[in-house]
Amino acid sequence: MSLVELGSVLQRPTAVLAALAAAGLLSAVPSASAGSRDSDGDGMPNRWEASNGLNAHRADARSDADHDGLRNLGEFRRGTTPTEEDSDNDGDDDGDEVSDGWKSTDPNDRDTNDDGDLDGDEDGDHDGTDNEDEDDSDESCVADDDDSDEDGLDDEDENENGTSAHDADSNNDGTDDADEDSDDDDQGDDCDDDDQGEDED
Repeated sequence: MSLVELGSVLQRPTAVLAALAAAGLLSAVPSASAGSRDSDGDGMPNRWEASNGLNAHRADARSDADHDGLRNLGEFRRGTTPTEEDSDNDGDDDGDEVSDGWKSTDPNDRDTNDDGDLDGDEDGDHDGTDNEDEDDSDESCVADDDDSDEDGLDDEDENENGTSAHDADSNNDGTDDADEDSDDDDQGDDCDDDDQGEDED
């Protein structure tokens, strides 16, 4: 292709964009600031806060609604859910996946390295303890563990046991999953302070 032909090819997209703009068709694209109003000035748009169960009129960027170790502003910046401690349901809390220092975990990808094992079942520091179990040992309160199906067995342990975090009786045998769990995973006290978490972000 000659330089003249290449120049002709490159001018076509410019001419198409100019024609669309002249016709007013490009104005239908929302601007980067559309919908980004932030009434409380906490760095999180009102729409995002409202759709994620936060108060758009209360500066709560430094709060940690789900006790996962990642503050609300960090959840916004990373695209995770501030009211769910483990947004990708891999057994490893969002805050741990962000602050563990391992490239082997991502809070938005259940199996970051695509090896067929959930990130929570991996051993990022190769010390013989799964990421989700290390996470449990760092938590100071029972409220740090979600129990989506309210069967008394937290979601991380459901993952470890191979039961469903969204079905209280995963095998439909008439007994809740927690009653079939043989080890005692309960630990810590029941926390209700939502202003705890990593200073990260």
